[in-house]
Amino acid sequence: MRAGSIANCWKEAHKLAKTLGGIIVPILTPMHADERINEPALRNHIDRMLEGGVHGLFPCGTNGEGYILSEGEKEEVFAICLSQTAGRVPVFAGTGCVGTRDTIRLSRKAADMGADVLSVITPGFAAASQEELYAHYRAVAESVDAPILLYNIPARTGNALAPATVERLSRIPNIVGVKDSSGNFDNILQYIERARGSGFVVLSGNDSLILWTLLAGGAGGIAGCANVFPETMTAIYERFLAGDIEGARRAQDAVRPFRDCFRFGNPNTVVKAAVALQGYPVGKCRRPFDRLPEEGLAAVRQVLAELAEQGVR
Repeated sequence: MRAGSIANCWKEAHKLAKTLGGIIVPILTPMHADERINEPALRNHIDRMLEGGVHGLFPCGTNGEGYILSEGEKEEVFAICLSQTAGRVPVFAGTGCVGTRDTIRLSRKAADMGADVLSVITPGFAAASQEELYAHYRAVAESVDAPILLYNIPARTGNALAPATVERLSRIPNIVGVKDSSGNFDNILQYIERARGSGFVVLSGNDSLILWTLLAGGAGGIAGCANVFPETMTAIYERFLAGDIEGARRAQDAVRPFRDCFRFGNPNTVVKAAVALQGYPVGKCRRPFDRLPEEGLAAVRQVLAELAEQGVR
């Protein structure tokens, strides 16, 4: 990071951190049958999410199939999201790559395009030590003038950010928070405890832990199910803020039948199939991650019908 920008970046990053709570949707990437990005469908889906009350968009995350998009395609998705959102909510651009050099390049590009926050997933495939992970994130943070959200999802990347490492990283001026998708609530608790009082934001990446994260002092969640039920997922946060804990719990529990369908396939494949079944032309996930068994599709269809009758939207 350029020396003259460090003080300003610290001030802006931690000012922004206070506004990064709520329900952020890891927005899916609609595709045509030939697997090209479907821009009109993406713009329509963005508007649906904003009308549903989400507090932020996260393009090119796991639900957005960032793992299989080219760098050029990611830039295309960023541009569409930034254009369609038009500053109404923050945009968290997923810029994490396997290599530090590639992550820096894409992060700089996203920051130059106007992304509000950079979500940087841990490098994957090759095993990394905690010191290597720390050095990776520090190098990225020092190379861009933008707030950074750490993204821990060890089941997908094979590398986990230890609480002690997150605590160290939280001291870097423009690293403003972490999304934890480990599914381990104790891990979330340790992130919150170690960064308490610093303005550092902790978000649940597991939809079933959002309310509990809020109760523990976290800031909300990055919720894949919001692609399907934006109003209900947003209600978890809004009711919590209003002091209606029981109402927040009902909203949290309402999506359990849908989450149970994840046993039939990759969760983001299930989410995308569900949105298509709701009547939105988002297409399938990019091959080879594009299939659900017939029993899975039937289960999703039945659950969507039952939840619609209950007013889950």
